[in-house]
Amino acid sequence: MKILCIGRNYSEHAHELNNPVPTEPVFFLKPDTALLKDNEPFYLPDFSNDVHHELELILRVSKAGKSIAPEFADKYIDQISVGIDFTARDIQQRCKEKGLPWEKAKAFDGSAPIGKWLPFEADKVYNFKLEINGVQKQEGSSADMIFSFRKIISYVSQFVTLKTGDIIYTGTPAGVGAVAIGDRLSAYLEGECLLNFEIK
Repeated sequence: MKILCIGRNYSEHAHELNNPVPTEPVFFLKPDTALLKDNEPFYLPDFSNDVHHELELILRVSKAGKSIAPEFADKYIDQISVGIDFTARDIQQRCKEKGLPWEKAKAFDGSAPIGKWLPFEADKVYNFKLEINGVQKQEGSSADMIFSFRKIISYVSQFVTLKTGDIIYTGTPAGVGAVAIGDRLSAYLEGECLLNFEIK
């Protein structure tokens, strides 16, 4: 199982971090050790002083596929949920300044909490939000993505074979920010709380 993550898939998020809006999907990988399930707590790593939350819609791959045509892409997804792409922003910034890969800022252990899965509906517009300590911090809609679910699946599968059980993070809307010990993060999809855990 692998975790594929799409970066800069919402224009407002790209602008808030002073990044250019991409003309094709940007993706990177997280290892299976990044996965955090069952509302387990997230422990802040000791190597960063600025870990940010990035709320995302996540998809579960239902069958193997390579070089998938966009019109068939939704046939390769069976479940959807919400997840957090935790990012060590200070480390990421240093990597970017040196032109180095971001993996140590993105792929560390526990950096990919995922919520309860729901059945995926191909043409549905999905709305989602994140609350921290009961205060809304992020909200987004699949309608606002630069690259649609179908485009993401088709594009990534040109380079990486998708396999059953793979997870795809589809990008974060604006509103990212730092988390602190004691924070409780609650993520909602279509009004249903699918992820609820504490920062320790």
